[in-house]
Amino acid sequence: MRRVSIFGATGSIGQNTIDLIARDPARFDVVALTGGQNIAQLAADAKRLGAELAVTADPARLDDLRAALAGSGVEAAAGQAALAEAATRPADWIMSAIVGVAGLAPGLTALEQGTTLALANKESLVTAGPLLMETAARHGARILPVDSEHSAIFQALAGEDIATVERIVITASGGAFRDWPLDRLAQASVAEASCHPNWDMGQRITIDSASMFNKALEVIETREFFGVDPDRIEVLIHPESLVHALVGFRDGALMAHIGPSDMRHAIGYALNWPERAELPVDRLDLARIGQLNFRAPDPARYPALDLARQVMRHGGLAGAVFNGAKERALDAFIAGHIGFTGMADIVARVLDDLTSRSGLVDDPITLDNVARLDHLARQGVDTAIARHG
Repeated sequence: MRRVSIFGATGSIGQNTIDLIARDPARFDVVALTGGQNIAQLAADAKRLGAELAVTADPARLDDLRAALAGSGVEAAAGQAALAEAATRPADWIMSAIVGVAGLAPGLTALEQGTTLALANKESLVTAGPLLMETAARHGARILPVDSEHSAIFQALAGEDIATVERIVITASGGAFRDWPLDRLAQASVAEASCHPNWDMGQRITIDSASMFNKALEVIETREFFGVDPDRIEVLIHPESLVHALVGFRDGALMAHIGPSDMRHAIGYALNWPERAELPVDRLDLARIGQLNFRAPDPARYPALDLARQVMRHGGLAGAVFNGAKERALDAFIAGHIGFTGMADIVARVLDDLTSRSGLVDDPITLDNVARLDHLARQGVDTAIARHG
């Protein structure tokens, strides 16, 4: 029996993970589930799976969680210290699906226990990739990618020598506005940006897909996880979202990973690795699909991709700046303080400002320094909005 914990259990990745575990409960012993404000869902899942512990990140909701778990035998806890303690509980496999930079510290704690970390938290590698990889190596832990693109790359590389890789191509749906006229983007509403054409995801990641900030993060993730030169990482618009990534080798061969638009594939692959288990996902009928389409992304439509290149050129803590500014700009768009295209404009402004300050992004990559640069980036976005709107 495999002991598992799910950090970010109430989000879409966490819920899909729970769906897979609940289909074969005899194989899994659930240690801890963590969540945020959705106490009812967190408690219901903890009771259904027989978890040892349920943690809400919000200390103010501890009494609510205790009440929801009353009589179940599931322990309740709350706050950052409780999240850290949950990550130290013995587990064979931990899903890291907490949204944002908040997922970094629990993930590092889990790796320090020598645990296998299924990484769905993009921000961990973007803000502190070298720290994460070094921690895993030092403690004999393993990181398994859960983003569909990085899972696809990981699978395409099975049995291959990374030194023979010539290029890595990650695909993008293009998001809600892939076919909009460019002059309409500035007027795009939050509701319009929150409707993904292919995937069923949370609001924030769906908007990030429309702006392609999510793909910008994934480009940086690819660099950090697989250690390839940034010039060898490419992005293609693929509206069908069936080819998740391609790996090109020096002999000219391209190895493609093709599968349905269902996150349970990547999650299930990580959950069962190194074996492959039967998964409840659609089987593709390529004859019915008929054709697959690809096109290069328009830099004017998706400026976030160029910003990712800038981050990789700077290195160091530039990823923490980029991610913090992106998250704060997204908050501002959702709140109606800036327009859709204003997000990239403000992130670019903050990235230019903080990376131009002598030595700032060259400080060692530590949790404290990531938090400091994250704070400065968010502060920079607020200042830019106050000054320029």
